[in-house]
Amino acid sequence: MTSVQSLTRLPCGNRVLDLTHTHVMGILNVTPDSFSDGGRYAPADAALRHAESMVLAGATLIDVGGESTRPGARVVLPQEELDRVAPVVERISRELDVIISVDTSAPIVMTEVARLGAGLINDVRSLRREGALQAAAATGLPVCLMHMLGEPGDMQDNPHYADLVGEVSAFLVERTKQCVAAGIAADRIVLDPGFGFAKTLQHNLSLFKHMEALHALGAPLLVGVSRKSMIGQTLNRPVTERLYGSLALAALAVTKGARILRVHDVAETVDVVRMIAAVESAD
Repeated sequence: MTSVQSLTRLPCGNRVLDLTHTHVMGILNVTPDSFSDGGRYAPADAALRHAESMVLAGATLIDVGGESTRPGARVVLPQEELDRVAPVVERISRELDVIISVDTSAPIVMTEVARLGAGLINDVRSLRREGALQAAAATGLPVCLMHMLGEPGDMQDNPHYADLVGEVSAFLVERTKQCVAAGIAADRIVLDPGFGFAKTLQHNLSLFKHMEALHALGAPLLVGVSRKSMIGQTLNRPVTERLYGSLALAALAVTKGARILRVHDVAETVDVVRMIAAVESAD
């Protein structure tokens, strides 16, 4: 595989992501039932205003999602998901200078959002749905592949690993091979360890501790732990009180080489990233 050190740019539609430093990706859920902000940004006007505020705060990517993937979330039909996502992607593409990522597993959504201006496909199911590989390849866009066992509805039903890091790595290697075989270039692939997906608290903590091992896979890493239950369980905090835990993990992720941080609290995370960068670049 291509060495992660050699990947310095990721073409994302009509924009390019500079991979020589860490970027902040703002989460924009246009769903009624997401675990942290479900329903707040479902109307297109509210979604656009929130996206604009995240860009002004320093987000270089906005991740638009039309299906909640929290544990136990209901399955959303592709057309319903498309109806939620398409107007938002179209307006952001037209009005904001930012890379649009779309959090989807549905081939029809991938195809349409690429036409509307999306620059990245972010699939928690790693393009395993029927037709997803072919649809993603046809868009020409880069993809983010995430580790998950099962489906969001059952992924937390007693997940077990004999070799956590090894099994996560093997899964991501296999999905990368499938993507390359389908015509998605290896240098268009981003990897996500899948914190909170088919993992216990101890799995999440251990995987985070040993995250550097995933650099051997040769792809930039996206880390999404913002406000997640691993923080709530560790600190005994509800969703509304997980900012400081989220920022602690964001700082750790930067030092461990993550290139994209997927977060709710953009301004605060941007400060973390910039402060680390200032120290690391000092004489």
